[in-house]
Amino acid sequence: MAAITIRNLSEETHRALKARAAANHHSTEAEVRSILDAAVAPADRVKVGSLLASIGQDVGGVELAVTREKTSREPLDLT
Repeated sequence: MAAITIRNLSEETHRALKARAAANHHSTEAEVRSILDAAVAPADRVKVGSLLASIGQDVGGVELAVTREKTSREPLDLT
């Protein structure tokens, strides 16, 4: 894992980060990671499942014939 050091952080900013972390039930370090992750995440990111669902809707949907096997299985004896 990468690590960074932030120098010359004002006391006011540090106190605000600690207060925000406490409000979110995080450590200060976890809160800073969360802030940084949110800051660099692409706003228009589309997840694969959402994209596939959208494509399916565009073509009128897909009807799947799913049958489940109803045979019960005995638990495996590992003794």
